[in-house]
Amino acid sequence: MANWKKTEITIEDGRKVLAQTPEIISASRSTDIPAFYTDWFFHRLKIGYSAWTNPFNGVKSYVSYKNTRFIVFWSKNPQPLLNHLDYLKEKNIGCYIQYTLNDYEKEKLEQGVPSITQRIDTFKKLVDKLGKGHVIWRFDPLVLTDDIDIDKLLVKIENIGDQLIGYTEKLVFSFADIITYRKVKANLEKSNIPYHDWTEQKMLEFSKRLAILNKKWNYTLATCGEKVDLQQFNIEHNHCVDDKLIIRFAYEDKVLMDFLKVKIFPLPSSDLFGRTETIPKDAIILPNNTYATHGDNLDKGQRQFCGCIVSKDIGEYNTCPHLCEYCYANSSKEIAVRNWKHHLTNKESETITGK
Repeated sequence: MANWKKTEITIEDGRKVLAQTPEIISASRSTDIPAFYTDWFFHRLKIGYSAWTNPFNGVKSYVSYKNTRFIVFWSKNPQPLLNHLDYLKEKNIGCYIQYTLNDYEKEKLEQGVPSITQRIDTFKKLVDKLGKGHVIWRFDPLVLTDDIDIDKLLVKIENIGDQLIGYTEKLVFSFADIITYRKVKANLEKSNIPYHDWTEQKMLEFSKRLAILNKKWNYTLATCGEKVDLQQFNIEHNHCVDDKLIIRFAYEDKVLMDFLKVKIFPLPSSDLFGRTETIPKDAIILPNNTYATHGDNLDKGQRQFCGCIVSKDIGEYNTCPHLCEYCYANSSKEIAVRNWKHHLTNKESETITGK
Protein backbone atom coordinates (compact mmCIF):
# COMPACT_ATOMS: atom_id res chain seq x y z
CA MET A 1 0.00 0.00 0.00
CA ALA A 2 1.35 3.40 -0.94
CA ASN A 3 2.63 5.68 1.77
CA TRP A 4 0.92 8.75 0.32
CA LYS A 5 2.19 12.17 1.22
CA LYS A 6 -0.09 14.08 3.57
CA THR A 7 -1.03 17.72 3.50
CA GLU A 8 -3.07 19.93 5.79
CA ILE A 9 -6.44 20.91 4.34
CA THR A 10 -9.36 22.95 5.65
CA ILE A 11 -12.57 20.93 5.54
CA GLU A 12 -16.08 22.33 5.15
CA ASP A 13 -16.73 22.80 8.87
CA GLY A 14 -13.61 24.97 9.12
CA ARG A 15 -11.34 22.45 10.86
CA LYS A 16 -7.85 21.74 9.63
CA VAL A 17 -7.01 18.06 9.11
CA LEU A 18 -4.29 15.99 7.50
CA ALA A 19 -5.24 14.35 4.19
CA GLN A 20 -3.61 11.83 1.89
CA THR A 21 -2.71 13.29 -1.52
CA PRO A 22 -2.68 10.39 -4.00
CA GLU A 23 -1.72 10.81 -7.64
CA ILE A 24 -3.87 7.85 -8.74
CA ILE A 25 -7.46 7.27 -7.57
CA SER A 26 -9.38 4.00 -7.75
CA ALA A 27 -13.13 4.60 -7.91
CA SER A 28 -13.78 1.93 -6.81
CA ARG A 29 -13.24 -1.74 -5.99
CA SER A 30 -15.56 -1.39 -2.99
CA THR A 31 -18.70 -0.02 -4.66
CA ASP A 32 -20.00 1.17 -8.02
CA ILE A 33 -19.23 4.89 -7.89
CA PRO A 34 -19.95 5.57 -11.61
CA ALA A 35 -23.41 3.94 -11.45
CA PHE A 36 -24.66 5.46 -8.19
CA TYR A 37 -22.28 8.10 -6.88
CA THR A 38 -20.98 9.94 -9.96
CA ASP A 39 -22.54 13.27 -8.97
CA TRP A 40 -21.18 12.88 -5.43
CA PHE A 41 -17.69 12.06 -6.67
CA PHE A 42 -17.42 14.96 -9.11
CA HIS A 43 -18.80 17.34 -6.50
CA ARG A 44 -16.14 16.20 -4.05
CA LEU A 45 -13.49 16.42 -6.79
CA LYS A 46 -14.45 20.07 -7.32
CA ILE A 47 -14.49 20.73 -3.56
CA GLY A 48 -11.02 19.18 -3.43
CA TYR A 49 -11.37 16.34 -0.93
CA SER A 50 -13.56 13.55 0.41
CA ALA A 51 -13.61 11.44 3.56
CA TRP A 52 -13.14 7.68 3.72
CA THR A 53 -13.76 5.17 6.49
CA ASN A 54 -11.30 2.31 6.87
CA PRO A 55 -13.33 -0.95 6.66
CA PHE A 56 -10.99 -2.76 9.06
CA ASN A 57 -10.71 -0.32 11.96
CA GLY A 58 -13.55 2.16 11.33
CA VAL A 59 -11.20 5.14 11.40
CA LYS A 60 -12.24 8.10 9.29
CA SER A 61 -9.55 9.74 7.18
CA TYR A 62 -9.37 12.33 4.40
CA VAL A 63 -8.29 12.19 0.78
CA SER A 64 -7.21 15.40 -0.97
CA TYR A 65 -7.47 15.56 -4.75
CA LYS A 66 -4.78 18.24 -4.92
CA ASN A 67 -2.25 15.94 -6.61
CA THR A 68 -4.65 13.63 -8.47
CA ARG A 69 -3.51 13.02 -12.05
CA PHE A 70 -5.33 9.82 -13.04
CA ILE A 71 -8.52 7.93 -12.10
CA VAL A 72 -9.38 4.27 -12.71
CA PHE A 73 -13.15 3.79 -12.64
CA TRP A 74 -14.80 0.41 -11.98
CA SER A 75 -18.45 -0.11 -12.89
CA LYS A 76 -21.27 -2.30 -14.19
CA ASN A 77 -23.15 0.74 -15.43
CA PRO A 78 -20.86 3.74 -16.05
CA GLN A 79 -23.44 5.57 -18.18
CA PRO A 80 -23.61 8.53 -15.71
CA LEU A 81 -19.92 9.24 -16.37
CA LEU A 82 -20.76 10.45 -19.88
CA ASN A 83 -21.96 13.78 -18.47
CA HIS A 84 -18.75 14.40 -16.49
CA LEU A 85 -15.82 13.28 -18.63
CA ASP A 86 -15.31 16.74 -20.13
CA TYR A 87 -14.54 18.06 -16.64
CA LEU A 88 -11.68 15.58 -16.28
CA LYS A 89 -10.32 16.74 -19.62
CA GLU A 90 -10.49 20.37 -18.48
CA LYS A 91 -8.50 19.48 -15.36
CA ASN A 92 -5.98 17.35 -17.28
CA ILE A 93 -6.92 14.30 -15.24
CA GLY A 94 -6.64 11.07 -17.22
CA CYS A 95 -8.87 8.05 -16.79
CA TYR A 96 -9.90 4.66 -18.05
CA ILE A 97 -12.81 2.40 -17.10
CA GLN A 98 -12.87 -1.20 -15.93
CA TYR A 99 -16.33 -2.05 -17.28
CA THR A 100 -17.84 -5.26 -15.94
CA LEU A 101 -20.14 -6.38 -18.73
CA ASN A 102 -21.61 -9.73 -17.70
CA ASP A 103 -24.76 -11.43 -18.93
CA TYR A 104 -26.67 -13.09 -16.12
CA GLU A 105 -30.06 -11.69 -17.15
CA LYS A 106 -31.96 -14.96 -17.48
CA GLU A 107 -30.51 -16.31 -14.24
CA LYS A 108 -31.28 -13.01 -12.40
CA LEU A 109 -27.89 -12.82 -10.68
CA GLU A 110 -27.58 -9.09 -11.43
CA GLN A 111 -31.11 -7.73 -11.20
CA GLY A 112 -29.99 -4.17 -10.46
CA VAL A 113 -28.18 -3.52 -13.75
CA PRO A 114 -29.70 -2.29 -17.03
CA SER A 115 -30.30 -4.70 -19.91
CA ILE A 116 -27.32 -6.17 -21.70
CA THR A 117 -28.34 -4.21 -24.81
CA GLN A 118 -28.25 -0.92 -22.92
CA ARG A 119 -24.91 -1.72 -21.29
CA ILE A 120 -23.27 -2.62 -24.60
CA ASP A 121 -24.58 0.67 -26.04
CA THR A 122 -23.05 2.54 -23.08
CA PHE A 123 -19.74 0.74 -23.65
CA LYS A 124 -19.63 1.97 -27.25
CA LYS A 125 -20.58 5.54 -26.31
CA LEU A 126 -17.79 5.65 -23.74
CA VAL A 127 -15.26 4.39 -26.29
CA ASP A 128 -16.45 7.02 -28.77
CA LYS A 129 -15.90 9.65 -26.07
CA LEU A 130 -12.60 8.46 -24.57
CA GLY A 131 -10.98 6.45 -27.35
CA LYS A 132 -10.30 2.75 -27.86
CA GLY A 133 -8.36 1.17 -25.00
CA HIS A 134 -9.88 3.46 -22.37
CA VAL A 135 -12.79 1.06 -21.73
CA ILE A 136 -11.80 -2.46 -20.70
CA TRP A 137 -14.28 -5.33 -20.93
CA ARG A 138 -14.54 -7.53 -17.86
CA PHE A 139 -16.68 -10.66 -17.60
CA ASP A 140 -16.20 -10.94 -13.88
CA PRO A 141 -16.82 -13.17 -12.04
CA LEU A 142 -17.52 -16.33 -13.98
CA VAL A 143 -20.23 -18.05 -11.94
CA LEU A 144 -21.16 -21.73 -12.18
CA THR A 145 -24.58 -22.90 -10.94
CA ASP A 146 -27.05 -25.68 -11.67
CA ASP A 147 -28.25 -23.47 -14.55
CA ILE A 148 -24.90 -22.09 -15.78
CA ASP A 149 -22.19 -24.41 -17.05
CA ILE A 150 -19.06 -23.72 -19.10
CA ASP A 151 -20.97 -24.12 -22.38
CA LYS A 152 -23.48 -21.46 -21.38
CA LEU A 153 -20.80 -19.06 -20.12
CA LEU A 154 -18.97 -19.28 -23.44
CA VAL A 155 -22.18 -18.59 -25.38
CA LYS A 156 -22.77 -15.48 -23.25
CA ILE A 157 -19.19 -14.30 -23.72
CA GLU A 158 -19.26 -14.91 -27.47
CA ASN A 159 -22.44 -12.86 -27.84
CA ILE A 160 -20.88 -9.86 -26.08
CA GLY A 161 -17.45 -10.31 -27.64
CA ASP A 162 -18.90 -10.27 -31.15
CA GLN A 163 -20.66 -6.97 -30.45
CA LEU A 164 -17.55 -5.32 -29.01
CA ILE A 165 -15.28 -5.93 -32.00
CA GLY A 166 -13.61 -2.62 -32.75
CA TYR A 167 -14.45 -1.24 -29.31
CA THR A 168 -12.20 -3.15 -26.93
CA GLU A 169 -8.67 -4.49 -26.88
CA LYS A 170 -8.96 -6.77 -23.88
CA LEU A 171 -11.17 -9.22 -21.98
CA VAL A 172 -10.47 -9.62 -18.27
CA PHE A 173 -12.14 -12.43 -16.33
CA SER A 174 -11.99 -14.20 -13.00
CA PHE A 175 -13.40 -17.43 -11.60
CA ALA A 176 -15.90 -16.93 -8.79
CA ASP A 177 -14.08 -18.00 -5.62
CA ILE A 178 -17.10 -18.75 -3.50
CA ILE A 179 -15.57 -20.95 -0.82
CA THR A 180 -12.83 -18.44 0.08
CA TYR A 181 -15.10 -15.39 0.33
CA ARG A 182 -17.54 -15.91 3.18
CA LYS A 183 -19.70 -12.95 2.19
CA VAL A 184 -20.14 -14.33 -1.33
CA LYS A 185 -21.03 -17.77 -0.02
CA ALA A 186 -23.49 -16.33 2.51
CA ASN A 187 -25.17 -14.08 -0.05
CA LEU A 188 -25.64 -16.91 -2.55
CA GLU A 189 -26.98 -19.29 0.07
CA LYS A 190 -29.36 -16.65 1.44
CA SER A 191 -30.82 -16.27 -2.06
CA ASN A 192 -30.91 -20.05 -2.62
CA ILE A 193 -28.54 -19.91 -5.60
CA PRO A 194 -27.26 -23.46 -6.34
CA TYR A 195 -23.63 -22.49 -6.94
CA HIS A 196 -20.70 -24.71 -7.94
CA ASP A 197 -17.09 -23.88 -7.14
CA TRP A 198 -14.42 -23.90 -9.87
CA THR A 199 -11.86 -26.71 -9.92
CA GLU A 200 -8.51 -26.25 -11.66
CA GLN A 201 -9.59 -28.78 -14.28
CA LYS A 202 -12.67 -26.70 -15.09
CA MET A 203 -10.58 -23.51 -15.20
CA LEU A 204 -8.25 -25.12 -17.74
CA GLU A 205 -11.13 -26.43 -19.86
CA PHE A 206 -12.83 -23.02 -19.91
CA SER A 207 -9.59 -21.18 -20.72
CA LYS A 208 -8.68 -23.53 -23.58
CA ARG A 209 -12.08 -23.05 -25.17
CA LEU A 210 -12.03 -19.26 -24.62
CA ALA A 211 -8.63 -19.07 -26.33
CA ILE A 212 -10.06 -20.90 -29.35
CA LEU A 213 -13.03 -18.53 -29.39
CA ASN A 214 -10.66 -15.56 -29.22
CA LYS A 215 -9.06 -16.45 -32.55
CA LYS A 216 -11.77 -14.45 -34.31
CA TRP A 217 -11.41 -11.42 -31.95
CA ASN A 218 -7.71 -11.35 -31.12
CA TYR A 219 -8.40 -9.64 -27.79
CA THR A 220 -5.78 -9.68 -25.06
CA LEU A 221 -7.08 -12.22 -22.53
CA ALA A 222 -6.21 -11.77 -18.86
CA THR A 223 -7.27 -13.04 -15.45
CA CYS A 224 -7.84 -10.86 -12.39
CA GLY A 225 -6.21 -11.99 -9.14
CA GLU A 226 -6.00 -15.66 -10.14
CA LYS A 227 -3.27 -18.06 -9.00
CA VAL A 228 -3.77 -20.47 -11.89
CA ASP A 229 -1.21 -20.13 -14.68
CA LEU A 230 -2.89 -19.99 -18.09
CA GLN A 231 0.04 -18.87 -20.24
CA GLN A 232 -0.29 -22.02 -22.35
CA PHE A 233 -3.50 -20.43 -23.67
CA ASN A 234 -1.91 -16.97 -24.10
CA ILE A 235 -3.86 -15.71 -21.09
CA GLU A 236 -1.90 -13.31 -18.90
CA HIS A 237 -2.23 -12.09 -15.32
CA ASN A 238 -3.94 -8.71 -15.42
CA HIS A 239 -2.91 -5.40 -13.86
CA CYS A 240 -6.29 -3.72 -13.42
CA VAL A 241 -4.73 -0.51 -12.12
CA ASP A 242 -2.06 -0.70 -14.80
CA ASP A 243 1.01 1.53 -15.00
CA LYS A 244 1.66 0.49 -18.61
CA LEU A 245 -1.81 1.63 -19.65
CA ILE A 246 -1.52 4.84 -17.64
CA ILE A 247 1.85 5.58 -19.24
CA ARG A 248 0.38 4.95 -22.68
CA PHE A 249 -2.42 7.47 -22.07
CA ALA A 250 -0.58 10.05 -19.95
CA TYR A 251 3.08 9.90 -21.00
CA GLU A 252 3.12 13.69 -21.47
CA ASP A 253 2.24 14.27 -17.80
CA LYS A 254 5.72 14.68 -16.32
CA VAL A 255 4.52 14.79 -12.71
CA LEU A 256 2.66 11.50 -13.08
CA MET A 257 5.54 9.92 -14.99
CA ASP A 258 7.96 10.92 -12.23
CA PHE A 259 5.62 9.33 -9.68
CA LEU A 260 5.60 6.11 -11.71
CA LYS A 261 9.40 6.21 -12.06
CA VAL A 262 9.15 6.39 -15.85
CA LYS A 263 12.06 7.03 -18.17
CA ILE A 264 11.51 7.83 -21.84
CA PHE A 265 14.07 7.04 -24.56
CA PRO A 266 14.27 7.42 -28.34
CA LEU A 267 13.68 4.24 -30.30
CA PRO A 268 17.02 2.98 -31.67
CA SER A 269 17.61 3.17 -35.39
CA SER A 270 19.39 0.60 -37.56
CA ASP A 271 23.08 1.00 -38.35
CA LEU A 272 24.67 0.58 -41.78
CA PHE A 273 24.55 -3.21 -41.41
CA GLY A 274 20.83 -3.30 -40.51
CA ARG A 275 21.49 -4.03 -36.85
CA THR A 276 19.16 -2.46 -34.32
CA GLU A 277 19.84 -1.98 -30.63
CA THR A 278 17.44 -4.04 -28.54
CA ILE A 279 14.99 -2.38 -26.16
CA PRO A 280 13.71 -3.83 -22.86
CA LYS A 281 11.15 -6.60 -23.20
CA ASP A 282 8.50 -4.76 -21.16
CA ALA A 283 9.07 -1.35 -22.80
CA ILE A 284 5.98 0.70 -23.67
CA ILE A 285 6.13 1.97 -27.24
CA LEU A 286 5.05 5.61 -27.44
CA PRO A 287 4.43 8.05 -30.31
CA ASN A 288 7.21 10.17 -31.82
CA ASN A 289 9.60 7.21 -32.02
CA THR A 290 10.06 6.88 -28.26
CA TYR A 291 9.59 4.16 -25.67
CA ALA A 292 9.16 4.15 -21.88
CA THR A 293 10.36 2.02 -19.00
CA HIS A 294 9.09 2.20 -15.43
CA GLY A 295 10.03 1.19 -11.91
CA ASP A 296 8.32 -1.19 -9.50
CA ASN A 297 4.91 0.36 -8.74
CA LEU A 298 3.17 -2.78 -7.44
CA ASP A 299 0.65 -2.25 -4.65
CA LYS A 300 1.84 -4.72 -2.03
CA GLY A 301 -1.29 -4.13 0.05
CA GLN A 302 -3.53 -6.00 -2.39
CA ARG A 303 -4.34 -9.72 -2.66
CA GLN A 304 -1.45 -12.14 -3.23
CA PHE A 305 -2.02 -12.56 -6.97
CA CYS A 306 -3.21 -9.02 -7.70
CA GLY A 307 -1.08 -7.16 -10.24
CA CYS A 308 -2.39 -3.66 -9.55
CA ILE A 309 -0.06 -0.75 -8.99
CA VAL A 310 -0.45 1.71 -6.13
CA SER A 311 -3.65 3.77 -6.04
CA LYS A 312 -6.00 5.13 -3.41
CA ASP A 313 -9.43 3.52 -3.39
CA ILE A 314 -12.10 5.96 -2.20
CA GLY A 315 -15.10 3.65 -2.09
CA GLU A 316 -16.78 2.01 0.89
CA TYR A 317 -18.20 -1.48 1.30
CA ASN A 318 -21.93 -2.06 1.91
CA THR A 319 -22.96 0.82 -0.35
CA CYS A 320 -23.73 -0.77 -3.74
CA PRO A 321 -27.47 -1.09 -4.54
CA HIS A 322 -26.92 -3.21 -7.64
CA LEU A 323 -27.52 -6.07 -5.16
CA CYS A 324 -25.87 -8.74 -7.30
CA GLU A 325 -26.43 -12.18 -5.80
CA TYR A 326 -22.71 -13.08 -5.64
CA CYS A 327 -21.54 -9.68 -4.27
CA TYR A 328 -18.32 -9.66 -2.22
CA ALA A 329 -18.62 -5.96 -1.31
CA ASN A 330 -21.94 -6.09 0.56
CA SER A 331 -22.43 -7.99 3.81
CA SER A 332 -26.16 -7.94 3.08
CA LYS A 333 -28.58 -6.33 0.66
CA GLU A 334 -30.40 -4.66 3.55
CA ILE A 335 -27.30 -2.82 4.79
CA ALA A 336 -26.38 -1.70 1.26
CA VAL A 337 -29.88 -0.32 0.60
CA ARG A 338 -29.92 1.42 3.99
CA ASN A 339 -26.60 3.13 3.25
CA TRP A 340 -27.75 4.10 -0.25
CA LYS A 341 -30.91 5.68 1.14
CA HIS A 342 -28.86 7.57 3.71
CA HIS A 343 -26.66 8.89 0.90
CA LEU A 344 -29.75 10.24 -0.84
CA THR A 345 -30.51 12.39 2.21
CA ASN A 346 -27.07 14.05 2.04
CA LYS A 347 -25.75 13.72 -1.53
CA GLU A 348 -22.89 16.20 -1.16
CA SER A 349 -21.49 14.86 2.11
CA GLU A 350 -17.77 14.27 2.67
CA THR A 351 -18.49 10.52 2.67
CA ILE A 352 -20.39 8.29 0.26
CA THR A 353 -22.84 7.26 2.96
CA GLY A 354 -23.55 10.80 4.13
CA LYS A 355 -22.63 9.84 7.68
